[in-house]
Amino acid sequence: MDTSTDTFYDDLADHYHLIFKDWSQSIERQAATLGPLLERYTNQVAPLVLDCACGIGTQTLGLSMRGHSLVASDQSRASVARAAREASLRGLKIQFHVADMRDLSPIPEENFDVVLAADNALPHLLFREDRDQALREIAGKLRPDGIVVATIRDYDHLIQTRPSIQAPSMYGPRGQRRIVHQVWDWDGEEYDVHLYLSFERSAQWTVKHYVSRYRALLRNDLSTSLHDAGFTTIQWLEPAETKFYQPVLIARK
Repeated sequence: MDTSTDTFYDDLADHYHLIFKDWSQSIERQAATLGPLLERYTNQVAPLVLDCACGIGTQTLGLSMRGHSLVASDQSRASVARAAREASLRGLKIQFHVADMRDLSPIPEENFDVVLAADNALPHLLFREDRDQALREIAGKLRPDGIVVATIRDYDHLIQTRPSIQAPSMYGPRGQRRIVHQVWDWDGEEYDVHLYLSFERSAQWTVKHYVSRYRALLRNDLSTSLHDAGFTTIQWLEPAETKFYQPVLIARK
């Protein structure tokens, strides 16, 4: 079974938007939440942002529409191609690059106000050395006093409960319904996420299955890596405060 991050997101790129009830609304809602945070912590109305795990553009597109200056990258070539198409459809000027966050050298731009890694991207790095390398690369792209912003599942809680399923969500009218759910198979401090998209068409159902592996990245472990990469102030903002669906990490260089 191939659990590589590249394969997961390359295969999912054309269908990723279907995870959401309404992807366009999610783009706007996330920008309305993350945008003010980036502006407040950079003291910039239109900060220069590198989204180093842009996927198909869920955060990139919304922040650009808000007026932020965006450069975006991802290691999934298919996801970057999809994000670039979506940006073009919306008339947005965004520079896109294919780059693994462990090696951001394909991105010529530097001195970013913010490097963003949203949607639980960092826990795809299963080994300490990969996480440390990625954070050094991120630090190298930031201006002095710049910030990294990451959104990450609350693994300090999840590692205690080790849930095996994420409750299904069903969208669409009868005859055109789709069901989205996840099954989690734990293996120590790592787990495989099995993502299922089920589609109803003409009273028939078809299922697409995608799988990838994550590490349950604890806050103390991430803080150690951040300090080693040269970050000083580290702050966690909880969903109750931000209204974002995951905890938000903000660390200043």
